[in-house]
Amino acid sequence: MFEFDHVGITTAIRQPDENWVEQSRVWVTNPRHHPEHVEFLRYEPDSTVPEVIKANPHIAFRVASLGQHLDQPGVEIIIPPFVVGDFLEVVFVKKYNTIFEYMHYLKEGWFGVKEP
Repeated sequence: MFEFDHVGITTAIRQPDENWVEQSRVWVTNPRHHPEHVEFLRYEPDSTVPEVIKANPHIAFRVASLGQHLDQPGVEIIIPPFVVGDFLEVVFVKKYNTIFEYMHYLKEGWFGVKEP
């Protein structure tokens, strides 16, 4: 399985229905609620996300497993695999001078904490 999921774009503007990701200190929107499948990311000043991710858009794909996308020539792992909530395993890599997010869903779901 290799299926387009979304494009992630950094913003400094608060978005409707943002969800909080504590481990990376970022607010994100659900790309399934956007007509062009855009995920907006708004980073807190103390976010530990690497600058290359914050400064560039990323293209995200749903995959059956992360492993096959990590051990390829020309792939640089920017953020090693990690689990978001209890529903998603993610890795961020750079290849073709572009940031890619590979997403392996452990179960269907999305975040539960929203911006007040």
